[in-house]
Amino acid sequence: MSTPFQTREWNANDYHRISGPQVSWGKKVLARVRLRGDEMLMDAGCGTGRLTAELLQSLPRGRVVGVDLSQNMLACARDYLTPLGGTLLLVAADLQDLPFERVFDGIFSTAAFHWILDHDRLFRSLFRALRPGGWLLAQCGGGPNLARVRKRTDELAATAKYARCFDGFREPWTFNDAETAARILWRVGFTEVETSLEPALTVLENLPKYSEFVRTVILRQHLDRIPDAELRTEFVAALARQAGTDNPPFSLDYWRLNLNAKIPE
Repeated sequence: MSTPFQTREWNANDYHRISGPQVSWGKKVLARVRLRGDEMLMDAGCGTGRLTAELLQSLPRGRVVGVDLSQNMLACARDYLTPLGGTLLLVAADLQDLPFERVFDGIFSTAAFHWILDHDRLFRSLFRALRPGGWLLAQCGGGPNLARVRKRTDELAATAKYARCFDGFREPWTFNDAETAARILWRVGFTEVETSLEPALTVLENLPKYSEFVRTVILRQHLDRIPDAELRTEFVAALARQAGTDNPPFSLDYWRLNLNAKIPE
């Protein structure tokens, strides 16, 4: 079923404001990056640029290319990053079909890869973009990520009020476990592959903040299927009421998949 509300775009300004959890996870990943300061790096799925800014500060003699499929995200990133200086290029591209070959010393990414369904195609594209000896350091959702809210969303979508909206719909994510991710990375040619899963329970302050986060960050594509604004509001409200009964209330059971690999010299 198709509706006029389907879009690949984001409300980038709202995402930039409320994406604190994603930024906190990303900073921990960035802390593992060891740089000389003159590298050519890609921020794959750069979003609004909050972590791209951290990369720029670490590369006084290098360059960062931020890649994202969303024009809204890139526009927000441009406004945010331009005043910071540094050598930066922002590119609108699909990470599964990157317009680069043997360009980058390293690729960094957080909170992006799970939005791509075909990870074989994704990692082949990233492999091609890296120079010999280049590295991939990334984190995305994996394993049982958001299992609780996904179960509740599926149950609500199957009720009489919403079932027609979700006819033929499939989840917009790929949440691989560590073993599956490792097999794919090895299969496309990466070496020195390390993968692991870690819990990242995230607690929102109250019902309004939970509702906004779920609406903006998690269920954007689900809500695009519901053509009536009032029904979309009711859908999120029903999920938020259930989340209020959790321990702790308004918590999201995030799990992060860590990916670390290189390509041969």
